[in-house]
Amino acid sequence: MSAAPLGDSAAGWKGLGWLGIVRLGLVQSAIGAIVMLTTSLLNRVMVVEYGLPAALPAGLVAWHFAVQLSRPAWGHGSDRGQRRTPWIVLGMGTLAFGAVLAVKSLGFLAVNAPQGSASWGYPLAVLAFTLIGAGVGAAGTSVLALLATRVAPGRRAAAASITWIMMVAGIVVTAGVAGSMIDPFSLARLTMVAQAIAGGAFVVALLAIWGLESASPPPLIAAMPSADARTPQAFGAALKTMWADDAARRFTTFVFLSMFAYSMQDLILEPFSGLLFGFTPGQSTKLSGVQNGGVLVGMILVGIGGGAFGGRGSAGLMRWVVGGCAGSAIALAGLALAAMIGPGWPLAANVALLGFANGVFAVAAIGQMMALASADGGREGIRMGVWGAAQAIAFGLGGLLGAIGVDIGRTITGSTPGTFVMVFSAEALLFLVAASLVLRGTARRAEPLAFGGEPA
Repeated sequence: MSAAPLGDSAAGWKGLGWLGIVRLGLVQSAIGAIVMLTTSLLNRVMVVEYGLPAALPAGLVAWHFAVQLSRPAWGHGSDRGQRRTPWIVLGMGTLAFGAVLAVKSLGFLAVNAPQGSASWGYPLAVLAFTLIGAGVGAAGTSVLALLATRVAPGRRAAAASITWIMMVAGIVVTAGVAGSMIDPFSLARLTMVAQAIAGGAFVVALLAIWGLESASPPPLIAAMPSADARTPQAFGAALKTMWADDAARRFTTFVFLSMFAYSMQDLILEPFSGLLFGFTPGQSTKLSGVQNGGVLVGMILVGIGGGAFGGRGSAGLMRWVVGGCAGSAIALAGLALAAMIGPGWPLAANVALLGFANGVFAVAAIGQMMALASADGGREGIRMGVWGAAQAIAFGLGGLLGAIGVDIGRTITGSTPGTFVMVFSAEALLFLVAASLVLRGTARRAEPLAFGGEPA
């Protein structure tokens, strides 16, 4: 079922060059720019400027994650055609249009509400975020599948680091530009800014991907998987084939658990610092910046050291994955102690460690995704789609349940410190369980293919 081993024709294959990897990173930057516009800026505008219920943007963001359950279908479509570029272009166009439509829906909700037209705004907003989720799913899954098929094993850690750092950079740059252009605020100005960002991101992605796929063919033997993999399968059959692979199934569970733990603290870290450490809103925001800085350092470290330390290929990446999960668990245990000790605990250093460990695990896990996806030639898209869907579900549920857990815990126990101890401890445990899945997968396969499907 899997691709034939690489032969002599692929022995010297270098795969996609660094410039090509950076071009795919530009696509990720474009995705991040539009997602920031719709999930962050619109969130604030809906709640602050127009006084809409906070549950509305929260529900729309959760819905866009739910729509990403379609990722396996998008990946399967690109597998059948063996071309990722059309799906990336389609996804970016859908994402850009959805972002513009989301701003249009705000106009109905806010401006026309007194005339009774607000009812049109809700279905329009749902449609917009449906398109946003579908666009992210189609473009993001196809970019990852293209990375898996066209990046040589020794460059996967660096490729994952570069593309994700560029995505974060796209978010940061867009936030700065949008913030400077949107004041003094008006709906007309917001519409202009949204159209400029969405249109500009689409053009950047189109130019970045143009001709890239045809200019970087995979090695001949890797492009010709076994007979049953070459035969196009229906979506259900392809999904069943993928799920029958024990390593792929275990990795799906790992992605869900680790990303669930990763996202649980998203909505509670700043309230934690305010409730137990007396941080002002400005200090809490700076603390979030410290965490993101740690994430960036962790990503860079894996990008530089992923192929240089601990061995190349799957085995080397697995060490980084396990180390990142273990480090995240240690940092979360530290936050649990911080909840008990209170002021005096080195909170900023603790949060920086959490961000660093999160960055290490996240980028190494993405590199591992590439390795495991490429182990079954011709089905990279559906594998990336399944893991992307697991990640989307985990992100949507993790942030929500983390916040709900704090509310329920404070209501039942009456103890804010005790509640945070329980929540942070649960996150740490999830990271340890996720790391154990990777270690068990390695132990069960003594041969070089190990957990990731490629020679260590």
